[in-house]
Amino acid sequence: MDELVCSEFKIGRRLLGRLPHGKDLITSIENFCTASDIQAATFSVIGAVSSATIGAYDQKQQIYVTFTENVPMEVVTCVGNVTLKDQAPVIHAHIVLGDERGKIIGGHLFSETVLYAGEMDLQELIGKPLERVYDRTTGLFLWSEHP
Repeated sequence: MDELVCSEFKIGRRLLGRLPHGKDLITSIENFCTASDIQAATFSVIGAVSSATIGAYDQKQQIYVTFTENVPMEVVTCVGNVTLKDQAPVIHAHIVLGDERGKIIGGHLFSETVLYAGEMDLQELIGKPLERVYDRTTGLFLWSEHP
């Protein structure tokens, strides 16, 4: 891709909600989007997790390297978007977590990340939904170059 390609959206519903205790963060948002017919959105989450799986993309090997923290941590920030992959809502999110001593870790958010408590602020976007497709250059599923 040689240039920036953008899509224009109108603002839809603004939804605030409490996420379910003991459930996976990503699955909870995906299920909500499916049930609410949301195909494009941005969101943020605050709260706490009982455990978290996060990682970073190894660009040379073209794989995610992940690790799981099985300790309670505070969600310092979690931001992401909702788009489509295979006609279903899919979450792409990054998270920063802090422990009781102020140690911070962060990266790409993965399942299984178990919620202790969470609040979501989701902004629906109205327009032609972006579709994630395989990108040969990076090995990632990125937004189509032809929205």
